[in-house]
This record gives sequence, structure tokens and C-alpha cells, in this order.
Amino acid sequence: MTVLPIRQIAYFVADVRAAAARHHALFGSGPYYVADNIPLAACLYRGEPAELDHSSAYGQWGDLMIEFVQQNNPGPSAFHDMYPEGSGREGIHHVALFVDDVDASIAAYAAQGHDCALRAVTGTGLVFAMIDMVATHGHMVELYSPTPSLTGFYAMIADAAREGVGNALIRPIRFD
Repeated sequence: MTVLPIRQIAYFVADVRAAAARHHALFGSGPYYVADNIPLAACLYRGEPAELDHSSAYGQWGDLMIEFVQQNNPGPSAFHDMYPEGSGREGIHHVALFVDDVDASIAAYAAQGHDCALRAVTGTGLVFAMIDMVATHGHMVELYSPTPSLTGFYAMIADAAREGVGNALIRPIRFD
């Protein structure tokens, strides 16, 4: 068995900017790069076509990336599976792992009884998936292949943390 280290911890929140500011105040994390209305070229929720409009804030906390994510559109999703729409609840949603092949990993997790709650393709072609491990682990597991653009993004976030927050805790970023 291959050990897959956790690359990121993600929290579902109502407001990514406010959550990032609170986390920074408590733990010194950041700075945070915020992407609004992240474009998805394709999205399947539990195997069916779906719409997902979300915003995320990405920052560094020690050796680990932190993501705060909010869903901007109503309706079912891997986020609302754990935090029902209108409940006002927030909390840890997933940890992210790098895998060699997202679809092969989805099949391997399914063979172990863990359903794919979300499979999506970003506007830049990055494939990612959310594996439902809530019953056994209390959270989802997100899978990505470590493409050069993804590992470069992780490196940029880590480098920004080493440089410090300065006057800009929240910084805009786009993924299109």
C-alpha cells in the first residue's frame, strides 16, 4: 500500500474571506488567495450532471495548505451532503490527496465501499473528485493528480506564506 500524505485540509464555510481572517487571527496562517465563482467545465454529483458554483480561499498553515470553500448556488452537492443547505453549519469537509490516476483511484475506493460524491473538471482541465468517507472517517477525501500546474499552485501558496502576510491577508486569484 502506498502512503498518501494529506496535502490540504478544507473547511466548508458561509464566507471564505471571514473564515480566512479568523483562521489567520487564531493560527497565523496565510496569506489567502481567494477565487470567486470557480469555473467548472464538467461536474457530476453522485454520477449525475450537476451545477456547482463555489468560491475558495487558499492559504498555508505550517506545512499544510488550508482551503475554505463556500457554495454559491443552491442545490445538492458534496458540500451540502455534510452541511445541509440553510443549516448554517460549517466545519471540516475534506482532506486532499495527490494520486497518480483520479479515475483509477475512484474505482479503487468504490471497490472498498466508498462512493464518489463529486467528479469535476476545472476550466483549466484539472480533474478532481470527492470520495464520501463520512461514515468511516467523518469527512470526504478529495483526489487530484499532481500536475505541474497544481503542484506549482501549491508551491506558490507555500512560498507566499514564507514571505509573510504583510498588508494583504486576502488576495484575489482567478482560474480561467
